[in-house]
Amino acid sequence: MAKAKTIKIKQIGSPIRRPESQRKILIGLGLNKMHKVVERQDTPEVRGAVAKVPHLVAIVED
Repeated sequence: MAKAKTIKIKQIGSPIRRPESQRKILIGLGLNKMHKVVERQDTPEVRGAVAKVPHLVAIVED
């Protein structure tokens, strides 16, 4: 079975003084602390969530 493609997402911005919807997006991605890196499947849903908060997250290249 082929391995699913994944992306690494790093939190680079603080959710302090951000709208509640942006905080929920970070929690949905599994991010809650600065500089935390999570690995998620590369799906349109995850890419869309990252696109909504580009000032708070970055995609880490290996």
